[in-house]
Amino acid sequence: MQADSQQTRPEVYTVHYILKNRIGELVDTSEGSEPLHFLMGSPDVIEGIQAAVKGRSPGDCLEVTVPPEMAYGEHREDLIRTVPRSLFEGVEKLDVGMKFQTNSGDQAQIVQVVSIDGNLVKVDANHPLAGFTLYFDLEIVGRREATEDEITQGRPLF
Repeated sequence: MQADSQQTRPEVYTVHYILKNRIGELVDTSEGSEPLHFLMGSPDVIEGIQAAVKGRSPGDCLEVTVPPEMAYGEHREDLIRTVPRSLFEGVEKLDVGMKFQTNSGDQAQIVQVVSIDGNLVKVDANHPLAGFTLYFDLEIVGRREATEDEITQGRPLF
């Protein structure tokens, strides 16, 4: 008996989306702009969207509920830290809501200022949607095999 040597090529999906919160308020949408293009298996697109569209065809419309573990993960308290104001050297006016990229450790991380108390600044490295169940309306507008270059680079090329 011979093993099936034919590998399935990764696919590129093109999807329009509407993201709403649990009470139906609009959070984000691709309407009026470019749809989302992604290579199946890419870490750049949440697992819940990839699982929902896998094997679907252009023209398919889906309503998808994505739990935190298939989206941006649970909200983690260990990603909230209080740091000295001196770490923001060169920033004249520091305000709540500002975002910064840190380069500590082996990877860059985005943190958001959540409070300022004198010389202490509380920052949160959680994704803004961490801990939330996400509600999507998805429309698949394209699906094709990835090219060799796309597979090598791990993203669609246009």
